[in-house]
Amino acid sequence: MLRDESGQATAEYALVIVAAAIIALALITWASGSDVLPDFFNAVVERVKGMVGGGGTG
Repeated sequence: MLRDESGQATAEYALVIVAAAIIALALITWASGSDVLPDFFNAVVERVKGMVGGGGTG
């Protein structure tokens, strides 16, 4: 006998989203307690400046 399992996929997607949110929250909490995020963003900004400015003129 076949059962209707259409709600099962929705529940599985919801669980995956919740798990991803928990992992993201844990990473943000860890990174905010250290200098990882500011260093990362500074590196990104410097790289973008180098790409846009062609090596920098400052």
